[in-house]
Amino acid sequence: MKYVHPLESRIAPPKRFTYPFAYEPHPLCQLAAKAVQAYIASHEEILEDADKGKMFGVLVVEMSPGQQGFLAAYSGLLAGRNDWPYFVPPIFDAQQPDGYFKTQEREISRISRSSRSSRDSSDFSSKQLSQELQTWLFHQYRLLNARGEVKDLIDIWQEYYNRPKLLRKYPLPPGGTGDCCAPKLLQYAYQQGLKPLCMAEFWWGETTKTELRHHLNYYPACRGKCKPVLTWMLQGLDVDPDPESLAFERQELPVVYEDEWLLVVNKPSGLLSAPGRVEEYSVETIMQERYPGSMIAHRLDMATSGLLIVAKTLEVYRNLQEQFVKHQVKKKYLAVLESLDALEKLDILDKRGTISLPLRPDPMNRPRQLVDPEHGKRAVTDYEFLSDSLVALWPQTGRTHQLRIHCAHPDGLGRPIVGDELYGTREKGQRLMLHAAEIWFHHPVTGINMHLSVAPDFQN
Repeated sequence: MKYVHPLESRIAPPKRFTYPFAYEPHPLCQLAAKAVQAYIASHEEILEDADKGKMFGVLVVEMSPGQQGFLAAYSGLLAGRNDWPYFVPPIFDAQQPDGYFKTQEREISRISRSSRSSRDSSDFSSKQLSQELQTWLFHQYRLLNARGEVKDLIDIWQEYYNRPKLLRKYPLPPGGTGDCCAPKLLQYAYQQGLKPLCMAEFWWGETTKTELRHHLNYYPACRGKCKPVLTWMLQGLDVDPDPESLAFERQELPVVYEDEWLLVVNKPSGLLSAPGRVEEYSVETIMQERYPGSMIAHRLDMATSGLLIVAKTLEVYRNLQEQFVKHQVKKKYLAVLESLDALEKLDILDKRGTISLPLRPDPMNRPRQLVDPEHGKRAVTDYEFLSDSLVALWPQTGRTHQLRIHCAHPDGLGRPIVGDELYGTREKGQRLMLHAAEIWFHHPVTGINMHLSVAPDFQN
């Protein structure tokens, strides 16, 4: 088959297909990805465009019992084209110069230019025509699933967002939906009767300062565009479960300090601070079982370990909240950063400073956050290197993923925290090496200045 590439390996395929929104790349996918990377590097025109930053994907397939190969794809266009012979074709080719889409697109542009020059009412007409053309385009994306069923993109979208409130918020897919790697790979596999075994996507090129994607790192499929599409396309496949749907491991919750008004616990990595969308088990639920009516005064990311204050009464909770609002609570974190080359290590000891990078949520890829100087909220972190890889962090603000991004971003420390699967890399079984090691606050009842500390398990 034209787009199927050989994959010689004795590695056993996985028992179930990749859950595309949280995964560790299977060794077969890693082999396929290396072949794609070699192809990119050997083709100058592709390399020039890819170096600017591009997502690529691989899908390992079974062609016949015991015979495996792989497909390759890129997101959107590559060097302005969607017809590279090594990569699977688009689900629908809207780039044909004489095709309906391009013809109408040129006509709408002509109307828009005319309205701007004559200041007439044609601008409304051009906007309406653009929306109608986009709707027409989405109807041309007729997507298969593993059962052989077909639906167009709008039907898939409106079925996924079937509640009236959600449908009002997301009436149509965003532009570019259906042109990401995963849908293109699955569509071609289904069309050719190939059995999907596992899939992975990697970033090639410059690190993006907004989304923080790093060269050759693997990333899950985007949720904003691909979650509704892949929810349909994966029907009929035996897929790995969503990790968020699995019950979390019950862990010990050591108490560092306790009195009749509050307690401070050492939250382990992998335990939620508060109940999540699916999982109830958390620090808050554990504490409410022990002390009915208790409340956590702040939160740590699930992957972050360390000190967490729990208020036993509403009055204590409100006092602690006021301290947080007034920035009277001080926290120190310890993090292990990814290694530097030997030459870069020479200038890193005793380095200290402040990072200021505004942050906002990425609506197309939750829970990831974006650096956005224009629309982001103020996020400031003080830091000090304790060794070439161990850094102390003092957040002045408390934005989601603030420390993780401030470490990973090129305008921050430029080094992701070890085990950070969102903004760096994580090896199998590895935890996020970020720990809330010290905390300072005023005791809400006694007024005593409290200072508590606990060492991370990765320093033991």
